[in-house]
Amino acid sequence: MKKYFSKLAAAQTPYIPGEQPKIDNLIKLNSNENPYPPSHHVIEAIQNELNDALRLYPDAKTTKLNEAIARKNGVLPENVFSGNGSDEVLSMAFMAFFDSDRPVKMYNISYSFYDVYAKLYNIVVDYVNLKEDFTAPVEQLYNSKGGVLIANPNAPTGIELTQDELEAIAINNKDRVVIFDEAYVNFGGTTAVPLTKKYDNVLIIRTMSKANSLAGIRVGYAIGSVGLISALNTIKNSINSFTLDRLALAGATAAIEDNEYYEKINQQIADTREYFTGKLVEMGFTVLPSKANFVFAKLNGIDGQRILDHLKTYNILVRYFNREEIKDYVRISIGTKEDMDACLDALKQLV
Repeated sequence: MKKYFSKLAAAQTPYIPGEQPKIDNLIKLNSNENPYPPSHHVIEAIQNELNDALRLYPDAKTTKLNEAIARKNGVLPENVFSGNGSDEVLSMAFMAFFDSDRPVKMYNISYSFYDVYAKLYNIVVDYVNLKEDFTAPVEQLYNSKGGVLIANPNAPTGIELTQDELEAIAINNKDRVVIFDEAYVNFGGTTAVPLTKKYDNVLIIRTMSKANSLAGIRVGYAIGSVGLISALNTIKNSINSFTLDRLALAGATAAIEDNEYYEKINQQIADTREYFTGKLVEMGFTVLPSKANFVFAKLNGIDGQRILDHLKTYNILVRYFNREEIKDYVRISIGTKEDMDACLDALKQLV
């Protein structure tokens, strides 16, 4: 089949998402989805859009959504860019800010889609190796020739940088774009939004799949200076001006506006994370300090693949990464307390 591929497609190794099986009584802790439903205002907003207007194109400028995001984050609408999930926004950011002749600094252990995009867009990566405890050697992120891209909190470790560390990275890369991927920041992490007002080289990217329970409608956004947002719009309008449909725009706007509901459920997830972490430690697991909606854990003497396979026998899915540096670990998404108790009961059988 590859005889019809372009050289680009033939050379590419695509991202592999977490399993999405259709199994009864499945406890799905492998994709970092929110275990709680979206706000009822989201459902109502989407239902209200199911009318004859679907024959018309949506708002290419995503005006109402950008305004809602701006109000919530204390920025101006012109500082906001919205797209079809944060993965699309990241893809456009690679095209907008990184060049193939200037190496970009990224962690050696992070969201694996970064590597996929780097290869797709022929971007050389200057990897910064995490320390033995998976924390970042921050000073090694300074003075990049091509820019910086890191997740904060990081994935799959869940470890975050402080506000001072984030600012130091921005200051020490003043002539390059610094991107902070904040997919998990709403579960107790430190946001770099204030830095976007101080430094015109800082861009944050977020998804609405995790904190807003909207993985099914694919919405992500970026916040940054007018210049950075302009570059993203240039790329978007060179590919597809209508990245978000009417239903996604309506639902996402309603979600952004219902801050009270989402703060409540995300705090509940953070509380469950701490409860689950404590129980794992009692059982003998090593658990990294997470500020995300997942934990990264290992049990000495048992590799991650065995933990993954064991939990599958109980219809519980978690995520395992077959890489030497992290092969002993599994990433476990935080579900409801009932989900996590079921996971704990299954792990007790392994221990």
